[in-house]
Amino acid sequence: MKRKIKFNKKKGILFWITGLSGSGKTTIAKKIKKNISEIYGPTIEISGDDFRKAFKLNKSKDFSHKSRLNNLWKYHQFCKLITDKKINLIFSIMGLYSRARQWNKKNIENYIEIYIKTDIKKIMNQKKKEIHLKKKKNVVGYDIKAELPKEPHVKVVNNFDKNLDELSKQILFKIKKIII
Repeated sequence: MKRKIKFNKKKGILFWITGLSGSGKTTIAKKIKKNISEIYGPTIEISGDDFRKAFKLNKSKDFSHKSRLNNLWKYHQFCKLITDKKINLIFSIMGLYSRARQWNKKNIENYIEIYIKTDIKKIMNQKKKEIHLKKKKNVVGYDIKAELPKEPHVKVVNNFDKNLDELSKQILFKIKKIII
């Protein structure tokens, strides 16, 4: 069983939802927002896509390692800013770099890492993501190695055999068990 986590009530909680593109991160984030708000207070939900669009990042569609890391540090600073204002943030992002998660653990006081584990072949079979239908080039988990979380606070497996409402309930249940 995961260890209990005591949070600083003067800060918001960062619920960092990570997984491969097409794993269900953003949909799950939207589904858990209402419950998170009711239980833990004011909460906003943002995806990596929302953030990139709002701040006009990656207009050139550059998904190189350097560009991804550059954007990632902007995400971190934003997440810290929001949670330091005592606002919870559900941030769904592929962000599959170990360094990024380590930065969060070290610098964001109330941090919950949620990992949606999904097999890339099952995602591609779903044909929901345009990126997977094209040339299968520059796809994290396919031709770009993913640095997957080894010890997330919460982990669920999405094999597309359960609906996302059920997976969202599993995540909420697991969150409630670890936050004191």
